[in-house]
Amino acid sequence: MIIEISETAKLPTQFGMFDIISFKEIETLKEHFVVSIGDVREKENVVLRVHSECLTGDTFFSKKCDCGDQLKRSLEMISKVGSGMIIYLRQEGRGIGLFNKINAYALQDKGQNTHDANLSLGYAVDNRNYFIVKKVTEFYKIKSIHLISNNPDKSNALAAMGIKVSEIIPVIIEHNTHSHDYLEFKKNNMNHKL
Repeated sequence: MIIEISETAKLPTQFGMFDIISFKEIETLKEHFVVSIGDVREKENVVLRVHSECLTGDTFFSKKCDCGDQLKRSLEMISKVGSGMIIYLRQEGRGIGLFNKINAYALQDKGQNTHDANLSLGYAVDNRNYFIVKKVTEFYKIKSIHLISNNPDKSNALAAMGIKVSEIIPVIIEHNTHSHDYLEFKKNNMNHKL
């Protein structure tokens, strides 16, 4: 996969001053980005979150999922450590896109779980890929990572690409009345460490 890499710019946030850089897939034109703080080049055990886009959670603070809260908590954790990064992947709805994610939401409103809703729409449960993460870690020459994640499949996928995951740091978010069943399903059926 051929990618184009933008310049690096400063991104002042409520969590501190980050650097931001974009990685664009030439074939699909998907524009992923990385926010980082501190010196991560050629380092071991870089604190890193791979976060898949969730417009509803990240931008509109949806209570149906824990995505926005995980992103915020990860930014706080990385800022507190003083070094680390978030790789923000443009693969909404576990890779099925926003349009189909909303259709899946409608099926969930009628009683289906997140797994069955994707299957009902003709998609796999998880359509994401993480090849851009490999490109980012190669760009920064990162030797190993401390992965902020509750998802063992993500850790396994990164390890299968040759990324050394030396530790997994869970990011536990309290459930609410809207997210309880979703999080329970992720815990019991998708082996998320919640």
